[in-house]
Amino acid sequence: MTDPDGVLEGGLDEPAELQPAEGSLRLVGDDDSYDAAAWEAATAAVLRKARRLGEDAPDSDAWAALTRTTLDGIDVAPIGQRSDLDGLITSGRPQRTGAWDVRASLVGADAEAVNEAALVDLDNGATSLHLDLEPGTDLAAALDGVLLDLAPVTLERPGAEHSEALARLLEDTADDPHPGSNLSADPATALAFGEGVPDDGEAVAESFVATVRRAQALGVLGAVVDGTALHDEGASDAQELGWTMAVGVHYLRVLTEAGLAVDEAAGLVEFRYAATDEQFPTIAKLRAARRLWARVLEASGAQDVPQRQHVVTSRAMMTRHDPWVNMLRGTVAAFAAGVGGADAITVVPFDERLGVPDALGRRIARNTSSLLIEESHVAAVTDPAGGAYAVEKLTDALAVAAWAELGRIEADGGFGEQAVAGVKERVAAVRAARDAGIADRSRPLTGISEFPNLDEVLPERTPWGRGGVRYAAPYEDMRAEPAQRPVFLATMGPVAAHTARATFATNLLAAGGVAVEAAGATAGVDDVTAAYDGQPVVCLAGTDAAYAEWGADLVAALRAAGATYVVLAGKPGERTVVDVDDSCAMGVDALGFLGRIRQELAR
Repeated sequence: MTDPDGVLEGGLDEPAELQPAEGSLRLVGDDDSYDAAAWEAATAAVLRKARRLGEDAPDSDAWAALTRTTLDGIDVAPIGQRSDLDGLITSGRPQRTGAWDVRASLVGADAEAVNEAALVDLDNGATSLHLDLEPGTDLAAALDGVLLDLAPVTLERPGAEHSEALARLLEDTADDPHPGSNLSADPATALAFGEGVPDDGEAVAESFVATVRRAQALGVLGAVVDGTALHDEGASDAQELGWTMAVGVHYLRVLTEAGLAVDEAAGLVEFRYAATDEQFPTIAKLRAARRLWARVLEASGAQDVPQRQHVVTSRAMMTRHDPWVNMLRGTVAAFAAGVGGADAITVVPFDERLGVPDALGRRIARNTSSLLIEESHVAAVTDPAGGAYAVEKLTDALAVAAWAELGRIEADGGFGEQAVAGVKERVAAVRAARDAGIADRSRPLTGISEFPNLDEVLPERTPWGRGGVRYAAPYEDMRAEPAQRPVFLATMGPVAAHTARATFATNLLAAGGVAVEAAGATAGVDDVTAAYDGQPVVCLAGTDAAYAEWGADLVAALRAAGATYVVLAGKPGERTVVDVDDSCAMGVDALGFLGRIRQELAR
């Protein structure tokens, strides 16, 4: 492994900082105490009732039934046990005490509108600003009236133009600028996900060092290690962590070679991570990030320099359709970021996928943090997840996986075309695995692949967009161009008999922009065919008993009446109906199914 500075030597096997307590604070009596076997028995009974566990399966199989696996191959257990900590490292606890920095997100190209929004946000709960401006936008105008000695400002992947403009503003501040401002130099991210590796790497390094030294002179931060850039490409948590460690190591090397002490260099860098609505992995990711960076600094000879974390709620998880659900996603992500110990949190407004967020979107975003801090008191405890067996175990597993990813990057040269190509290849594999789960709805998206509303009226926003992966894109692309013809839903029998499968099929079709016209309550073939109006695609929805009794006759009658593609809600077979062209049931590749239906409707 390439490791010129010995940063990776020794791995992560530092002494454990936290061991399970031998005693316990008893809050219940002896008659109200239960062991793992009792939990397994009670849980297994529920799972058997829900048909998620076989009647003959042992109760202990409840653990496997309720355990899910992350895209990094890490198991997330339903609950933790003290034994989970046996032999594990449990470092990485937050350093932040009290409330986090509520960092408002401001986007767009209209400097006057951005300025108006910035002042409103700062007057109503935001404590700093995170700007993502189009090239050519006047940064000075956007920050007119902002007290830079009180409100830190950071930049989203800035070009030299905005970084230079921010430096000039900070230099012109009458009082000392707030130390939390950041000139946000991050050439590694820009090169890896934008411009490509340049021929003159020395010039890039010199410019980076100059920006960081200028920030040091101003008493502010100079560099960002932006993990959200890789997250926005579809990366897993371990890949995001491994990438940020590699970039952080690269920046330390560049800055120390330029004459800065390693402590100075580390103190001028801020890390940016994405928080998703997967609550426990997000908490563990932030805790693992601190542990990893502490190990890097320890191996580099640095003193105690805490990692600064700016956490942004994931844009990849945000949806354009049913955008109101984004409020829930953002709340869970912000909660996880707060529990995980983030120093600053940016909640992306729920309507950003529609364009430039309006006043409501920004207000909900900043109030999310305000409510978590002031009413839920999430920030009152330094490390709410500390000592939680499941979280500690997940933190350790994620840290180990991320360290392995860092090792792969270092083996490819640390930073350069080969390393970046390897990272992108591994991210593509993770993206494909996530896409497969989204396609078969084992990774459901509320309001998109589940419970879609074809009749919704989307709010209108000023157009504004950015690149990156959108988890919901395959469904939303279909929703953007709804099918021109509906599917005829051949409901068999009374409502109580067909409602479960009819609802399933209706929601599945709506996820792909396909409406249905239903026959309603029916008593036989004649009732269904009387309601049929010549639609090319029909979908049968009824019980297995109805399928077996008159399903074949109904299929024949509908084909005779003009149906060209017959779908069965359920699984075809001798006990149901055989003569169908397609079927839909739990676990179906929804995207593949919807593609076939839309193709038939377009004929």
